[in-house]
Amino acid sequence: MGGAGILLLLLLAGLGVGEAWRPPKGKCPLSCSCSKDSALCEGSVDLPEILSPTLLSLSFVRTRITQLKAGSFLRVPSLHLLLFTSNSFSVIEDDAFAGLSHLQYLFIEDNEIGSISKNALRGLRSLTHLSLANNHLETLPRFLFRGLETLTHVDLRGNPFQCDCRVLWLLQWIPTVNASVGTGACAGPAALAHMQLRHVDPKTFKCRAIELSWFQTVGESALGVEAFSYQEEPYIVLAQPFAGRCLILAWDYSLQRFRQEEELSAPSVVSCKPLVLGPRLFMLAARLWGGSQLWARPGPDLRLAPLQALAPRRLLRPNDAELLWLDGQPCFVVADASKAGSTTLLCRDGPGFYPRQSLHAWHRDTDVEALELDGRPHLLLASASQRPVLFHWFGGRFERRTDIPEAEDVYATRHFQAGGDVFLCLTRYIGDSMVMRWDGSMFRLLQKLPSRGAHVFQPLLIAKDQLAILGSDFAFSQVFRLEPDKGLLEPLQELGPPAIVAPRAFAHITMAGRRFLFAACFKGPTQIYQHHELDLSA
Repeated sequence: MGGAGILLLLLLAGLGVGEAWRPPKGKCPLSCSCSKDSALCEGSVDLPEILSPTLLSLSFVRTRITQLKAGSFLRVPSLHLLLFTSNSFSVIEDDAFAGLSHLQYLFIEDNEIGSISKNALRGLRSLTHLSLANNHLETLPRFLFRGLETLTHVDLRGNPFQCDCRVLWLLQWIPTVNASVGTGACAGPAALAHMQLRHVDPKTFKCRAIELSWFQTVGESALGVEAFSYQEEPYIVLAQPFAGRCLILAWDYSLQRFRQEEELSAPSVVSCKPLVLGPRLFMLAARLWGGSQLWARPGPDLRLAPLQALAPRRLLRPNDAELLWLDGQPCFVVADASKAGSTTLLCRDGPGFYPRQSLHAWHRDTDVEALELDGRPHLLLASASQRPVLFHWFGGRFERRTDIPEAEDVYATRHFQAGGDVFLCLTRYIGDSMVMRWDGSMFRLLQKLPSRGAHVFQPLLIAKDQLAILGSDFAFSQVFRLEPDKGLLEPLQELGPPAIVAPRAFAHITMAGRRFLFAACFKGPTQIYQHHELDLSA
């Protein structure tokens, strides 16, 4: 009868089970021994045969009952005690004990039960003692004990619990419940075998997972993708060089997908960079040929229109553009990859944006990244001719501060912040891409990741997850997630299907309470993926 045996004998005596067994006529099945208000059944018995509505105690010992279905005890609503010992049923269904609002003692011990439905104990509002000891239970469904506020004793010992995410809720429930709980020990996994459940630390469980699944395709290829918000609505803009345009996408609330909102003509465009200033929207279109342009929308009811040609003698072959704020004013910095041009800082002056400073001439810059270090604006320039160079804002202009050691042939740089630290993701087409961390004076190597054929190593903070996506022209693009305990990026999943072809940029956006990842591809269509959170403890 398990650990509750002595207690049960005392209870049975109090309920009159110690009296001589006198089966009432027509009320007690042949396989049961009955008294005025108690019944003890063994062997072959059918639950519906127990007809007496005045029973206070009902016990099943070594019976051949095969299942406990919903409403099995509706005919005996007055029960105070119900016991199952050494029976053969393996499943307890939802509402199996419906109608037993007076039940105080429920003992289910030494049976072959492998699973209990999540609502099996629903309605037992008077239950004080519960034993599920010595069954075959590896886990219990979340919220199994919800609504059982009267519990004072719970016995879970003798079950082969698997101490993984499925029992996380139980570990969190045990110290909060106003009852004594006998928990027993873990049967697995191997690292926790034989450890008492009450000694397992719930904080060590990693029970939240994420997944990126395909959602939509946008036909033309793209080199860049940016998210922005205008008039409290989120938008995405794609730089589509072969289509010759900056394409702005909005969310269609009726169709529940992205649709074209507006486009502006920009042949050979490599970057479309948005800037919102109150009711005004600016769009910088950095173009390989034909000159870079600034477009503007004066108000929400108007369309974007060309406003200004940008530094035609300096920006000969732009490769990247970034937005930053300097001394309270918005500025763009455009990386130029030509030998005759120069990376240029353009700041707002009156109605337009004009060159403020030339940077890094003759170095064929491939990428520019704006970041803040030590409370000051910085720029990091990657080029085809030397290691990435870090500039800081000093005296109203950018001055060279340092370069990044051990970082040859870096094509692009992107940064992110986590735990108070600043990290860099450095993209290398040949060799290993790198993750570096700022130590107060320079960036130092933290991690290397194989990356043959990579043009983009993009960090993204989506919900609670610091991700980084390493895109490749020759292999599947790999999604990594920063593990705070280790401070390193760990593989999460390959991006796809469908596989993305020659990715060049990634961006995420939250739309209608859903999170999406855009992958701009040079040799294929832009793919959109949806970010899902998975609760492994459910």
